[in-house]
Amino acid sequence: MSSDYDVVVVGSGAGGLLAALRAADLGLSTVLIEKAKSYGGTSAVSGGGIWIPCHGVDGAEDNIEEARTYLAAICKGEFRQDRIDAYLDQGPAMVRYLQDVGVTMQMIPIPDYFVPEPGSKYNRCLMPADVDGETLGDEVHSLREPHPAFKLFNRYSLSLAEASTLSTRPRGWQWTVAKIYARFWLDRPWRRKTHRDRRLTLGNALVGGLRRALAERGVPVLLDTALVGLLTDDGRVTGVEAKRNGAPLTLRARQGVILAAGGFEQNQAMREEHLPVWSDARWSLTPKGGNTGDAVRAGLALGAATESMACNWWAPSTLMPSREDPNVEVTHQMFFDHRHPFSLCVNRAGRRFVNESCSYDCFGMAMVADQQATGANTPCWMIFDAAYRKRYGAGPVMPSAAMSDDAIPTNWWDQYLFRAGSIAELAGKIGLDPVVLTEAVARFNTHARDGADPDFQRGEGPYDQAFGDHSHKPNPSLGPVERAPFYAIRIHLGDLGSKGGLKADAKARVMKADGGIIEGLYAIGNSAGAPFGDCYPGSGGTLGPATVFAFVAANDIAQQARRNGPAG
Repeated sequence: MSSDYDVVVVGSGAGGLLAALRAADLGLSTVLIEKAKSYGGTSAVSGGGIWIPCHGVDGAEDNIEEARTYLAAICKGEFRQDRIDAYLDQGPAMVRYLQDVGVTMQMIPIPDYFVPEPGSKYNRCLMPADVDGETLGDEVHSLREPHPAFKLFNRYSLSLAEASTLSTRPRGWQWTVAKIYARFWLDRPWRRKTHRDRRLTLGNALVGGLRRALAERGVPVLLDTALVGLLTDDGRVTGVEAKRNGAPLTLRARQGVILAAGGFEQNQAMREEHLPVWSDARWSLTPKGGNTGDAVRAGLALGAATESMACNWWAPSTLMPSREDPNVEVTHQMFFDHRHPFSLCVNRAGRRFVNESCSYDCFGMAMVADQQATGANTPCWMIFDAAYRKRYGAGPVMPSAAMSDDAIPTNWWDQYLFRAGSIAELAGKIGLDPVVLTEAVARFNTHARDGADPDFQRGEGPYDQAFGDHSHKPNPSLGPVERAPFYAIRIHLGDLGSKGGLKADAKARVMKADGGIIEGLYAIGNSAGAPFGDCYPGSGGTLGPATVFAFVAANDIAQQARRNGPAG
């Protein structure tokens, strides 16, 4: 294997894979390294959506001026207008490139997260079409498996539509389950090969499609290969020092190094140094052991600037015991659970603090603000009743029709999941003031019966309603918590990664603290600061910039190579 390439890409999420693919297609010899023993990173366990204005897929109508108006209305913090402009300009071309290399994207009618703001739309989220795992050959076995939230019984792959159906259980939902079972169990030849579902969906589909294209081009992907540091020559980055299977490895890059190794959310020390309130790395929904800030620290060692380091892509989570591994807790997403009727969320003082049907990033921001104001959040509590328990899931706890109370492990009760015959009794079990919680639930119920929420306007906005239960009237997001028994589950301040990282320019080149450029070094995805600053514009708002600036970085390296000839 050669140790000299034109481009070295660090990290195998969607951004890293696309950067390596684009560089190879532009005639650059390329290698990709990944420190885990599986590829895909956080992208593989994500929903796989990308937020791209003006993408043009399926005839969606949009224009750049409306997108620019929307982002101008919502972006805050250290957002970068130069990078936003590049993002809007290059996003449609990146989507066309995905389609050209066989990664089919489909428009999903999901509203932007701030629909009332001017310029918002319902058509900017793209989702990958399902991928047949067999088309990846042996590479399918090294693909990071989806998050349990995106698999039924941790076995059957779910599409977005199927996950939504199982979440709200509309009429006929049993047929959806039957089709999922039949598709899996009737595929006997595939089941003899592997326990995995043949069908790759969501983040696995996006990563799988990109990995298949890389394999077709013969681009090497080195697993168990961790970044140690960056090589330089007269201030220019010329390669990486790595460890592969524990042994030192030097990879030289004639034209450039692209850092796509994620953020720092799995690094507890960096969380405590940068984030606004204390939070545990275990609460993060990103893969354990990855995203420890390797790329950010490597850039800092060369004098790189950073931005938005106090920000995260917040997403509520909960910890539950693993059913397979004794004494191990598993982090589960709580994106959708708190949006369903017959539930409300309170801080540890027993008081509501948020519109529970807002986006998961806004929910996390509300937790941060309440913790700073009261010291009684992180964690907070979701309170729900028997009506909720019958119809909806809560983290890994499936609706009672599929997982009765008797089927829940005994050691979960009064440790992870709490149950009581009254709200006052439930408050006592979880350490809240019974009077305060009882009053909060009573006030909530008084208005919820009429489908109203004068305190937080839950269910009034288009985004709230889009993710509500449309079989419940008059407000799909709101229902009283009044049927015993009553339940409670902790909600932690989880995340989908850090928003802060190395400061990069509109071409994804890493910038110095003095405003100059570190030649030969690029940062994309969560290794770079988010172009939107402390804002999450819509579903796919993390992978959108990762893929667009991967495309931009590879294009710029190729352009520089043509202009300057071989580097070094």
